[in-house]
Amino acid sequence: MKLAVPKERRAGEARVAASPDTVKRLKGLGLTVTVETGAGAGSSIPDQAFIDAGATIAADAAACVGDADIVLKVQRPLAASEGQDELAAMKRGAVLVAMLDPYRNKEQINDYASRGVTAFAMELVPRITRAQSMDVLSSQSNLAGYKAVVDAAAEFGRAYPMMMTAAGTVPPARVMIFGVGVAGLQAIATARRLGAIVSATDVRPATKEQVESLGGTFVAVEDDEFKQAQTAGGYAKEMSDAYKAKQAALIADTIKKQDIAICTALIPGRKAPVLISEDMVKTMKPGSVIVDLAVEAGGNCPLSEPGKVVVKHGVKLVGHTNYPSRIAVDATALYAKNLLNFLGLIVDKKDGTLKIDPADEIIKGTMLTRDGAIVHSAFAPATAA
Repeated sequence: MKLAVPKERRAGEARVAASPDTVKRLKGLGLTVTVETGAGAGSSIPDQAFIDAGATIAADAAACVGDADIVLKVQRPLAASEGQDELAAMKRGAVLVAMLDPYRNKEQINDYASRGVTAFAMELVPRITRAQSMDVLSSQSNLAGYKAVVDAAAEFGRAYPMMMTAAGTVPPARVMIFGVGVAGLQAIATARRLGAIVSATDVRPATKEQVESLGGTFVAVEDDEFKQAQTAGGYAKEMSDAYKAKQAALIADTIKKQDIAICTALIPGRKAPVLISEDMVKTMKPGSVIVDLAVEAGGNCPLSEPGKVVVKHGVKLVGHTNYPSRIAVDATALYAKNLLNFLGLIVDKKDGTLKIDPADEIIKGTMLTRDGAIVHSAFAPATAA
């Protein structure tokens, strides 16, 4: 079977869906690997590195994916309405594995089905032990949390650690993390390593111990609703308006003492919750920095602007999009390994053929379409309606 890795064509995307290391391993599964020329340039992987690993280089996207049985991508294919129809180059029956962002692009799921593509959305990998090595959200968010703290340091006009000098003492920066998922935990650890005083907030009770284990201070209204604010899958639930009001009051009192805020809070399939209001921003110290990792989902701060660094009320708001792409070399290495591990589920190691078991929990959780139909329970009913 032929596996294709085309170049990513979305603006600002520097990652690629394979690395020289995973190409070698994919060939070990009995696959023939073709990579589009220049696909790895943004991740510092020259064509020759892929060739040395055993891949063939294709001159363009059509030559790369036209006869491919499996297509690996980072982001979802461009649609015709976006200026280029990447799906058009794929053959009927091909398997597409990528981060397809299905909740925000439900209409494109119809395209996968109508064109006979078997589409797997990697961000839907269930959070179970067996799937940890395939969890793209964790691998990419981990790097995003690190990079957010580094970006904040670049925009902040002071140092992170306390410094005692003959000319006086530099006080430590105070950093607050909003959302203690994978990105938030890495942000806490990174800010602590840089010498900051760190606090963090999240609506999930299990995160309190995690924050404190990293040396941070946990900030939350710990009432009965808070104790039930986590789904079985480990995600945050939408909170009541009453709880939001109480939490907002606590955060308002806390944030005015902070120098840096790192916002990472997301709810799958929903707009990002507003955690830092404009009134809160007005109370922050001049020169403070807010890095909003949720800006593409509406932002945890309504003043953040996607793709921009802006100053409002004396506070610098960093709204970079696609944070993993800002650290593309490592992001590619981890993402490519996630895909390799996932392919181990759908490729028979004995003869290198497709072997998709729809009853497998991971397959069931990630497969959007198959045989011309939408098969994922979260999207099929809405589409039919």
